[in-house]
Amino acid sequence: MRKVLISMVLLFFMGCFTASPGRADVSFGLSVGEEGIKSFYLAVGEHYRVPEKEIVIVRQKNIPNEEMPVVFFLAKRTGTTPEAIIKLRLGGKSWMEITAHFGLSAEIYYVPVKEVSGPPYGKAYGHFKNRERNQWREIKLTDGDIVNFVNLKFISEHYGCSPDEVVKMRENGKNFIDINTEVKKNKGQAKKEARVAAKEDSPSKTKSKGKNK
Repeated sequence: MRKVLISMVLLFFMGCFTASPGRADVSFGLSVGEEGIKSFYLAVGEHYRVPEKEIVIVRQKNIPNEEMPVVFFLAKRTGTTPEAIIKLRLGGKSWMEITAHFGLSAEIYYVPVKEVSGPPYGKAYGHFKNRERNQWREIKLTDGDIVNFVNLKFISEHYGCSPDEVVKMRENGKNFIDINTEVKKNKGQAKKEARVAAKEDSPSKTKSKGKNK
């Protein structure tokens, strides 16, 4: 009887600490107040099509939040694993050195934009602007440049927004966690307004068809 009771107690506590499939905040080890970071992680996972456990592994390796997209971008671009990228990074290599390690160049980070007025993108885009396209392989970007470019590419592609919109928010001093939150919110609001407009427009179309009959 005692063994049965012990087993029941153990099962109870295991149930309490087992994360349910939809609880990203539990599996990521985040508190309820870190919604912005959780949203960023989920967006990264969705965009690069990696499971939650991969995000958790990168997080446990102490890779800074805004460098996570760089890990998955390079893994996808090189056809290797995030773990291989992380190993090189933790081994002391810069993001540019890791890029060159796989035979790639700064060209893979370029994102077309209409206008750049200042930091942090001004100098980075200057490298591309001041060289012919066939010379882009000679460009050496800093870690900061690569983080800025990859996050620009990730957020604009994931939400289907203009890269110039992201550049402007970044130039205003916002970090990519906040930018992701704002762009996601704006995207959701735009969809909501589109649905409302469609509903309001629908009855008028129906009446119009009725009159034509």
